Amino acid sequence: MKFNYKLHRLCGASYGTPAATGSSILSSSSKGSNIVFTSDGNSVLSPVGNRIQVLDLLHHSCRTLPIEARSNIRRIALSPGDDRLLIVVDVNHYAMLVNFHRGVILHRFKFKHPVRDMKFSPDGSKFAVSAGKYVQVWFTPGIRREFAPMVLHRKYTGLAGDVTTLDWSSDSSILIAGGKDCMARVWTVDTVKDYKPWMMVGHKKPLVGVHFEDSDRINDRNQFFSGAGNTGSTLTGKLVARCYTISEDGVIVTRECRKEEDGEVNPEDADNEQSNGLENLGNDAVDFFSGGGNTLTAQQPTKTKDTDQAHAIVKARWGNTSRHYFSTNSSSNTVVSTSYSSAHSLLVVGFSTGRFGLYELPSMSNIHTLSLSHSTIGTVSINPSAEWLAFGCPKTQQLLIWEWRSESYILKQSGHAYGMRCLAYSPDGIVVATGGEDGTVKLWNSHSGFCYVTLPKSHTAAVTAVEFANSTVVLSASLDGTVRAHDLHRYRNFKTYTSDTPCQFLSMAVDKSGEIVCAGSAEPFRVCVWSVQTGKLTDVLTGHLGPISGLAFHPIRGTLASASWDGSVKVWDLYKSDGGSAPETFENGADVVCLAFRPDGNQICSGNIRGLLRLWNVDDGRLICEIDGQKDIKGGRKLNDRMTSDNNAASRYFTSIVYSADGTCLLAGGNSKYVCIYEISQQILLKKFQISFNRSLDGVLDELHSKNLGDGGPLDDEHDSADDEVNFAPHLPGAKRADDGSRKSRVEVLTMQVAFSPTGREWSTVSGEGLHVYSLDDDMIFDPIALTEAVTPSAVQVNLKNRKYGMALSMSLHLNEFALVKTVIEDTPYESISAVVRSVGQAHLNQLIQFLSKCMEDSPHVEYYLQWCLALLQTHGIFMEKNRGKFLRSFRALFRVVQSRYADVKSICDDNKYSLEFLEQQANLLLG
Repeated sequence: MKFNYKLHRLCGASYGTPAATGSSILSSSSKGSNIVFTSDGNSVLSPVGNRIQVLDLLHHSCRTLPIEARSNIRRIALSPGDDRLLIVVDVNHYAMLVNFHRGVILHRFKFKHPVRDMKFSPDGSKFAVSAGKYVQVWFTPGIRREFAPMVLHRKYTGLAGDVTTLDWSSDSSILIAGGKDCMARVWTVDTVKDYKPWMMVGHKKPLVGVHFEDSDRINDRNQFFSGAGNTGSTLTGKLVARCYTISEDGVIVTRECRKEEDGEVNPEDADNEQSNGLENLGNDAVDFFSGGGNTLTAQQPTKTKDTDQAHAIVKARWGNTSRHYFSTNSSSNTVVSTSYSSAHSLLVVGFSTGRFGLYELPSMSNIHTLSLSHSTIGTVSINPSAEWLAFGCPKTQQLLIWEWRSESYILKQSGHAYGMRCLAYSPDGIVVATGGEDGTVKLWNSHSGFCYVTLPKSHTAAVTAVEFANSTVVLSASLDGTVRAHDLHRYRNFKTYTSDTPCQFLSMAVDKSGEIVCAGSAEPFRVCVWSVQTGKLTDVLTGHLGPISGLAFHPIRGTLASASWDGSVKVWDLYKSDGGSAPETFENGADVVCLAFRPDGNQICSGNIRGLLRLWNVDDGRLICEIDGQKDIKGGRKLNDRMTSDNNAASRYFTSIVYSADGTCLLAGGNSKYVCIYEISQQILLKKFQISFNRSLDGVLDELHSKNLGDGGPLDDEHDSADDEVNFAPHLPGAKRADDGSRKSRVEVLTMQVAFSPTGREWSTVSGEGLHVYSLDDDMIFDPIALTEAVTPSAVQVNLKNRKYGMALSMSLHLNEFALVKTVIEDTPYESISAVVRSVGQAHLNQLIQFLSKCMEDSPHVEYYLQWCLALLQTHGIFMEKNRGKFLRSFRALFRVVQSRYADVKSICDDNKYSLEFLEQQANLLLG
């Protein structure tokens, strides 16, 4: 079994940060983090907690970057053009410089002030950061590792309040920023002689957006219009720049910068022109040493300075040309976020009521208005082609991609409210069902990582367990005392199973045939048994003295194992004619919280609150061995703990366990930040995964900072300094002022459930952040088998050239290199596939099936690879059937890919049914 698992994607949340159960306070800030489109506009970067999701909108897939910030992410910025560099800043001002294409952290550093906005210049040479009341401009570093890659260009001052928004001009020469002081200020990036920064006033609320208009559009306008007052401005002269400032109260002000046209030259100016030569040389020197780059030579006339807007706005005046209002009721309809496409003059505005508006500037024509959510739209973004709009709602963790021309959703994703609680894989491993604290059941595509359906809400309390009866029926148990069966064809609840007395169900199990479903209750302490077809309560199993924490059916026989807090595991035979026979009992000495059957059914494992995993022989009830995992799972000190993490190991134990497909290993997770894999025969820990390093969660750090420790314990002064609206005041018990009674709660890092995929290539775990999917590394490890000096890549190529395809495939399988095996497979002629498959030895069948499933996953040659699968079954089918346990994992992976490609081809044929019939008829006419 290979153990090179790594986090492939984080499902369950596409935007925002996890919130604690019952908490109405956002764990990040009221606005949330921003969303960024890539340069081609086909992918979206969405922060989720301290990780970043990359959503490919063309191929409808999702992946998680292999990087983690220290805390929840507050701001991200992607370099324009090539998307090389990604800058990530968390809520505690720690930043990371990341190579986006490779997912490698190049450098870490920290800003000294809160960062509320950050943008790269359009040319990509610099990036601006709002650092408190100042704006810092840094040079963009390279993609190579350097000792000190961050070089500060300049710090710009002049605003009295914290900077909340900023923007660059199209030529990267001017910078504008707005803040909480309701004013905006315009600076030139490099020193320009005779220019004084201009302050813009006129707003009553803090600014949420400042945007420059594209200089090309201004030049085009100047070619068609002339005069002074054609836009309502009281200024005269040539239009050289235009910007828009937007405040929270829904006011947008259009401001223009105009410069007097150069008229006839005065005689005095002509006399002084020669004397000003030395002064012009001094101006050129200022430009050179300030980084302006506008050095002049004899071949470069002085008009070079007029090519950038920084020199064009010198001795020019700014004035207001228009003032517009988004809403008459600004108190209840606050503007929260804005985004502007300067190339298309489109402005997107998100409001606190969940509504957004699309406007064309400078006319302020309302193109589109729609209500998307009941919560605040924390961030908006528009892609480079201005076709797709992205919206993020931090409170509901919703991510929406809207195409405004066709008025349709490109993507609509949201996770469970208050987090997930349980999961289950479908028999083919393609679908993952999850149950949440909000009482809903969601279905996720394990290949794309997206939720494709949310089943109609039927539970009135948290879902505690989900199981697949077969590939088309999923069952869910809840604390509301019901077990519901859902049809995956019509996506509806077609049957409800209830107990004769009110109770809360904690666990559930379905037998192998999908005919019997059982659920264990908290009180009374019993197991209810129903028939899936009829829905009748067929039996009630009593005998436990505590809540039923876990249920599991024997993989082959009809026996049921139940675990309880009374410290026992009981094995029931449901199909015995004498239903009154006493069950077999395994005593554990402590409360049992989880159990699992080995795939062959000969062994059962139980876990108790002391961190012990006990393995029992099912036939004779003998204790085989014990695995003490308390020391492996310990770690992490919560904020309200009064003892260190080492002394608090008693509260760490496993709450979910599952066997691997071959039954040799055990995957366990519980009340800790770790998930452990054990080897059963040797009783050793093979690998330990830490599911999160997010310090915004509770229980991640093993040692708390000493400055936050007081005489009464830890001081909760850990707050998100990026919050714009909450006025932090000390919460004192009994205080009537500056204390509204609200309390902040932090999400604890722990594992609710773990599960192996039927294919064996991935496993998943449910935590407070969502569904973590760990899969085998795509870059398969070089693992040669029976190599000799004659087996080399060059020898494989020589055999291919000599048409010895069987020998070439055997050598490539010995080398176990994916690229080489794929080359041999695809170079084999169609008519030679059967002969090549017959030459493959039984020792390499498992490898060949795994390589075929991986090659077929993204190959357009569907029929060609299906011929390989058919030849394998015809030649080696009997042998694989006799050794099905050995080939089960690889065969399930192949079946999953074949079923996925079948669905793709079926949808294409259904969409083009009449076109295919027309082509068939035309072919028959030509042949006839």
